Amino acid sequence: MRVAFFGTPQWAVPVLEALHAHHPVVLVVTQPDKPKGRGLKPTPSPVAERAEALGLPVLKPERLKGNQAFLQAFKEAAPEVAVTAAYGKILPQEVLEVPPYGFLNLHPSLLPKYRGPAPVQWALIRGEKETGVSIMKTEEGLDTGPLYAVYRTEIGPEEDAVALSERLRDKGIELLLEVLEKLPHLTPTPQEGEPSYAPLLTKEEGRIRFSESAEAIYNRHRGVQPWPGSYFFHGGKRVQVLALRPEPGEGVPGVVLGVDREGVLVGTGKGLVRLLTVKPEGRRPMPAADWARGYGVGPGTRLE
Repeated sequence: MRVAFFGTPQWAVPVLEALHAHHPVVLVVTQPDKPKGRGLKPTPSPVAERAEALGLPVLKPERLKGNQAFLQAFKEAAPEVAVTAAYGKILPQEVLEVPPYGFLNLHPSLLPKYRGPAPVQWALIRGEKETGVSIMKTEEGLDTGPLYAVYRTEIGPEEDAVALSERLRDKGIELLLEVLEKLPHLTPTPQEGEPSYAPLLTKEEGRIRFSESAEAIYNRHRGVQPWPGSYFFHGGKRVQVLALRPEPGEGVPGVVLGVDREGVLVGTGKGLVRLLTVKPEGRRPMPAADWARGYGVGPGTRLE
């Protein structure tokens, strides 16, 4: 089928590559170039870079709604279907109506759970044991469209948002290609169940809440990778936590119980967490035990 692809980050690049390998991709639409690096030089999105390397036509509209020049170019590309994967903009009705078979979205959650831009992160933060990926027909609403295919899977006990989102994307690519192959003969089914939402993460979401249980702290740590990452404050300075694990035991939330070669043991609302690797402000990553010794952290020290 003649396919248009809408996507932006590195996560979406393998989706574009798979479509290109199996279908004629007639147009790639991505976010405009963003300032990057010390010189704030305008830099193309990862999808734009890959599309250009593949010799595919690329458009980078600032906005879609009411953009007649973009709408005309999209119509001239004459896609039979369009696919979105982490594009990052709401699609207006006049754009959704262009391809005869509409838009398909690869969404890494079991819709209607975790509609929105950060479904994998919130599934982990909220301690879900199961998640999945959905191939949805896009409507104007936020991830409200009917479903062509759904895959369910257990979440691995040590999977973080990076590993899980890539695993779900790769399974989603398989589903997407199967749906495209049979699309003229498929009818999507409405979403069923109570919807929940997954807004973009804020920096504050990475702050460790020592009043929560050790399990909840660990789940949050997995969910906020790679950004904003886990952190706490000591002496008014932010300390990033690159690795931690929950352990049994009891302690006062946020208060250090002990420091040994393995790391720094800290009390929580239920259980303990062991800080394994940290990165103080302006320093390189280091074993948590080395940080504790260097910064005078010991039993009774309160972390915030």
